[in-house]
Amino acid sequence: AKWYRKAAGRGYADAQWALGNMYYNGDGVPQAYMMAHIWFNLAATNGHDLGADYRDKVAERMTPAQIAAAQSRASACFNSNYRDCE
Repeated sequence: AKWYRKAAGRGYADAQWALGNMYYNGDGVPQAYMMAHIWFNLAATNGHDLGADYRDKVAERMTPAQIAAAQSRASACFNSNYRDCE
């Protein structure tokens, strides 16, 4: 997760998608749908072909309040140049 996090923090959409997938599955990190949603959303924003599909897939497992919080955090992450993401 360390290297994906570094690359994701530099705006690489593939790394952002991979990190989202790790959080979705709990692979090397604790499973966290909110974090998965954040990273899938950022991947989609940065042009990853599957980012939006996976963001929507994880959203099916979240409440509307959780989705709104994830969207807010993704926006803060993006606006902080990936410094406020975790």
